Amino acid sequence: MSRPGRGFSRYDLGLVTVWLIWGANYSVAKMAVAQVSPAVFAGLRFLLSTVLLWIIVWAARLHGPIPRRTVFALLAWGVVGHTLNQLSLLSGLRLTTATNSALIFGSLPVVVALLSYLLGHERPSPRVWLGIVLGTVGVITVVGAKGFHFGDATWKGDALSVLALLFWAIFTVGLRRSAMGLNSAQVAALTHLGGTPGLLLLAAPELATMRFSALHPAVWVGLLFSSIFASVVAQTLWTSGLKALGGSRTALYNCLTPLFAVVAAWALLGERPVALQGLGAGLVVIGVFVSRPPAEVLDS
Repeated sequence: MSRPGRGFSRYDLGLVTVWLIWGANYSVAKMAVAQVSPAVFAGLRFLLSTVLLWIIVWAARLHGPIPRRTVFALLAWGVVGHTLNQLSLLSGLRLTTATNSALIFGSLPVVVALLSYLLGHERPSPRVWLGIVLGTVGVITVVGAKGFHFGDATWKGDALSVLALLFWAIFTVGLRRSAMGLNSAQVAALTHLGGTPGLLLLAAPELATMRFSALHPAVWVGLLFSSIFASVVAQTLWTSGLKALGGSRTALYNCLTPLFAVVAAWALLGERPVALQGLGAGLVVIGVFVSRPPAEVLDS
């Protein structure tokens, strides 16, 4: 058992990389789902990433013995964190705006911290709570700088986005207990294995009649980026950070996603940011750095 220093640890660096990838993945996936349905994209993405994760686990001899009870727990967490989260998120995005969805997910650190506290898993320090507040306000500023609207036209999508947020928060809090002492790549492989069948089942009717040779290049680029980087690389780093730093601090890095998403959307989709978003970005960065007290960790 070891502790990261007060400085910027390798776990912090890993989580910054995670949210950089996941922020860019928003624009990459958006270009892909303009050509195929969200269900097909999610199903193919998780099928490919699951295969890649298991190849890595076996090739690198990371498949250590795991109690059967823990295996079933990780498979079940995969249903919560991947199947239910993705179905709710993608369905919600079709009924609401991306801005509303981003704003809702900006509250993830607060939800995770409260859930961890109520369940007795963690007691975030005052510094972590301050970082959460600063990060959440920063997210609201970044996302709301161009305006956001909740109303009758979007309430179903907003409700589904809230549901997706809750699934991911539960996944974040619960997975840490099951993953402690296990290799992060093996944990990611098992949760993906649990979450993929449901997504493929939903996409099966469309996949049965699809001509893969006719798929737009944007779909293939999106699948490769999302599978290799957003799932394999990012999920492994996220699991490692979750085990080391805890749910509250790990979730706080979620505040970085809208920042990176804005930059990626500017570069890939031509969506220019506004000056006020710079202020929000600054609050997020300050919040992340404020929240860095020593934390008990287990090396992966």
